[in-house]
Amino acid sequence: MKSVSIFGATGSVGLSTLDLIQRDPHAYRVIALTANSDVDGLAEQARATGAQMAVIGQDHLYGALKDALAGSGVEPMAGEGALVDAAGAGADWTMASIVGCAGLKPTMAALKVGKTVALANKESLVSAGGLMMEAASASGATLLPVDSEHNAIFQCLAGSSLDDVARITLTASGGPFRTRSRAEMAAMTPAQAVAHPNWSMGAKISVDSATMMNKGLELIEAAHLFPVGLDRIEILVHPQSVIHSMVEYRDRSTLAQLGSPDMRIPIAHALAWPRRMATPCQPLDLARIGRLDFEAPDLDRFPALRLAREAAQAGGVTPAILNAANEVAVAAFLAGRIGFLDIAMIVEDVLNRYSAATPCAIDDVLAADGRARVHAGEVMERLTA
Repeated sequence: MKSVSIFGATGSVGLSTLDLIQRDPHAYRVIALTANSDVDGLAEQARATGAQMAVIGQDHLYGALKDALAGSGVEPMAGEGALVDAAGAGADWTMASIVGCAGLKPTMAALKVGKTVALANKESLVSAGGLMMEAASASGATLLPVDSEHNAIFQCLAGSSLDDVARITLTASGGPFRTRSRAEMAAMTPAQAVAHPNWSMGAKISVDSATMMNKGLELIEAAHLFPVGLDRIEILVHPQSVIHSMVEYRDRSTLAQLGSPDMRIPIAHALAWPRRMATPCQPLDLARIGRLDFEAPDLDRFPALRLAREAAQAGGVTPAILNAANEVAVAAFLAGRIGFLDIAMIVEDVLNRYSAATPCAIDDVLAADGRARVHAGEVMERLTA
């Protein structure tokens, strides 16, 4: 049996992972499940899987979790320290899918154990990519990308040398506002922004898709996972979300990974790697789809793409600042405090305040993250005054 832990078990990626595991329960032994605040969902999952421990991220919810798990034999835990301890418990395979920079410390702890980490938390790699890759190298951990785009690149490379790569292309659906003008986007509501045309995702990542910041973060992530140089990583809008990414080699052969827009496909690849496993996902029907369209991204309507590439080029803690400011701005938009176009404006304002210092430790990244959040709040106060 493969021992597994799932960080962010009640989110969309966590639920998809559990769906696959529970289809073959004799193949997996669940060590730890975690959630930020969903006590009932976490307790239900822990009981159903026979997890050894369940960790709630909010300290004050420990009592509620303990009560919900009474008589189950599952150990309740709570708080940031408990998340880190659970990550270091030594599962053979860990799904890192906590949303945002909150997943950084647990992911680092899992990498230091030296087992396999399936990474769905792009913000951690964006904020501290250099430190994370160093930690994986030092421990001998295997880092498997779960984002559909990076998993596609991983499959297209299939052990090939990065020296032979001429270009990596990340595809983007374009989100729900792909054909909208700037004037139209200014009036878009949170409900409209989270209505992704192809994928079923959480609110934060759905808004990131609408601004295309999601693809900008993936650009930074790809630069760490597949270090071919930023000048060889491109973004291409592909509305059907059938081709998830492409790798062009120096002989001008291009390999593409195709599949239905179902996160269980890349999760299954990471869960079974280096083998394959059956999934309940719909097979790809190209005859029904009929056509595949492509277009260059519009950097004027979607400035988040420009900001992300500039942050990647600046390096140091700049990507962490980009991510922190974006998290604050997206939360404010979802709460109805700011407009849709204000998200990128706030991020750019915060980025302009900083130089690209090089982090030496996770605490340096978290300090930059904290400062950026304060400044993003100040910018919003000016906007809403």
